[in-house]
Amino acid sequence: MSQTYSLIDTSPKEALAARRIALTHGNKPDALIEILHDLQAELGHVPESALPALAKALNLSRAEVHGVVTFYHDFHRHPAGRHVIKLCRAEACQSMGAEALAALVQRSLKVTFGETTADGAITVEAAYCLGNCALAPAMMVDGRLVGRVDAEGFEKIAAECRA
Repeated sequence: MSQTYSLIDTSPKEALAARRIALTHGNKPDALIEILHDLQAELGHVPESALPALAKALNLSRAEVHGVVTFYHDFHRHPAGRHVIKLCRAEACQSMGAEALAALVQRSLKVTFGETTADGAITVEAAYCLGNCALAPAMMVDGRLVGRVDAEGFEKIAAECRA
C-alpha cells in the first residue's frame, strides 16, 4: 500500500499555532505552562485540537498535556467571554460575604461558575484566593483586582462589561 504526502500543511490553525509557539520555547517540555499561556493569549483558549501537536513537539504524552490544561483553572478549554470575572471563594472572602455575592453574580448573569453569559459578554470563574484578603470579598475583572465588592459594586461592574 502506497502513501501519498502533501506538500501543503493541512493541520488545523490551532495545531500550527501550538507547534510554532512550542518552537519559540525550544520545544522544551519544562516550558509547557508558558507555552500554554502563550497559546491561550493568541487563540483566546487552549483548544483540544492543539494538544496532540503540543505533545508531539514536546515529546510528552497527550495525557500529560491534557492533565496540565485541566489541572490549572487559568486555562480555558473553550473561548471565554469578552470579559472574565473571577470571584474569590477562599475562606477570608467567604467570611466577608462571598457566598451571597456568588449567588447574586450567578442569579444576575444567569450562569454558574465556568460558564459564559448568553450574549458572550462575561465568563464567570471561581478563584481560590486572589491575595486580596484584607479587602474581601474580592474579584478580578479582566486581570484587575477589585476589593470590597458588594451588590451595588457588582452591578456596576456587570454594566461596564456589557457596555
